[in-house]
Amino acid sequence: MKAGKKRQKKNKQAVLLGLGLDGKDGHVRLTRGENFQLVGGSKETHEVMQETAVKINEELNRRGKRLEEVTKKEFMDIAGKAMGK
Repeated sequence: MKAGKKRQKKNKQAVLLGLGLDGKDGHVRLTRGENFQLVGGSKETHEVMQETAVKINEELNRRGKRLEEVTKKEFMDIAGKAMGK
């Protein structure tokens, strides 16, 4: 890096990736939303992943934060609440 040049900050981005492996019915399920992409799974599994991703986004909105802004501990708390734990 040359002297005098400013380092550019990289914009952090985060996405939740849900991968369902129990889909045996031949359907390819794909859902994209704010902060998440969900792929595969049985109908039931995919619906659970959708519900969980939506609840995580709702909690992030309540806290006034974006996914890339939360700490690992904070994310684990949010995800636990979304999954009813």
